[in-house]
Amino acid sequence: MLRFLTAGESHGPCLTAVIEGCPAGFALDLATANEDMRRRMLGYGRGGRMKIEQDTIEIRSGIRFGETLGSPITFVVANRDWKNWEKKMSAFPEDRDPALAVTRPRPGHADLAGALKYHHDDVRNILERASARETAARVAVGALAKALLAPFDIQVRGWVSEIGGIVADHTGKSVDAIFEASERSETRMADPEAEKKIITYIDECKSRGDTLGGVVEVVATGLPPGIGSHVHWDRKLDGRLGHALLGLQAVKGVEIGLGFETARRPGSQVHDEIYFDEGTQAFTRKTNNAGGTEGGMTSGAPLVVRVALKPLSTLMKPLHSVDLKTKAEAKGAIERSDVCAIPAAAVIVEAIVAFVLADAFLEKFGGDSLVEIERNYKGYLKQVQTA
Repeated sequence: MLRFLTAGESHGPCLTAVIEGCPAGFALDLATANEDMRRRMLGYGRGGRMKIEQDTIEIRSGIRFGETLGSPITFVVANRDWKNWEKKMSAFPEDRDPALAVTRPRPGHADLAGALKYHHDDVRNILERASARETAARVAVGALAKALLAPFDIQVRGWVSEIGGIVADHTGKSVDAIFEASERSETRMADPEAEKKIITYIDECKSRGDTLGGVVEVVATGLPPGIGSHVHWDRKLDGRLGHALLGLQAVKGVEIGLGFETARRPGSQVHDEIYFDEGTQAFTRKTNNAGGTEGGMTSGAPLVVRVALKPLSTLMKPLHSVDLKTKAEAKGAIERSDVCAIPAAAVIVEAIVAFVLADAFLEKFGGDSLVEIERNYKGYLKQVQTA
């Protein structure tokens, strides 16, 4: 099993990720991994924190001379802003200052539920860990997952399909074309007209102290059929993706392929008909409405996942709340935040999808080294191609 844990607070010294179950012999190019860290920091509508941080991955264990060893891997991402928070986030009781306690929970955040659950009278004890700053560690983990998939020509790429109800028109464009254009876009979408409208809308929201959510799309190509399983609920690839993606801050919906649209169409307009190509001796489909999965397993078609993220809960014109200590009416606390983080979310969702796929891939073709996995993979491809 490939698994990971992250640790750290938004304004603590660092974020840490420990990954277990990674086989030996896989190459990790740190420059490529750090490019994903840089991509996460970009996008129109990001706030002041991204001007402070310069996220890079420090390798502390599990990799030698650029290759995985088969032992647990540790990544550290330093928080440069820690120097301004050493007293506020101190581990020592003598540094406690009751005057700095945050007692006005923000609607839409983990603040109130977390404070009640853990019996805290300072919401900062909750918001620091609940912060989306933690996703920097997940992008680092995702970079490793992409390195595990790369030798098998599996690519995971994401972009923005919608912000604030303004939808990008990517009709007729290939995965390569959408991704390449979106990487040059401030809103990470391949539709210049939609981008202009969204930038205007983000500026309007900023001027009135509001925030925007949106939808990101991630497509994985190169997947063979049969990753995942129909046998048990917790082995279905769809369920594993949903579980992981709904564990991302601000995510409120996940769909694969046509998703909710399948409920509005008759079956004849939903299911992907099966053909057999005599030339290639392979089963084929002319459509991919299912989004690359059937029965909890990959079908061999591109995997298409869309994720809906709500607007950020820190508003510069805060919503109504109640003071945790006095119970008096109040406005939600203001923390430094973005107006819109959806372009960054596409990179984060990429990372999460890549990790789920790498885990399922290793489950199917598992071994202790890249050489062993390659042997298993080649044998399986021969099997399905001659079925």
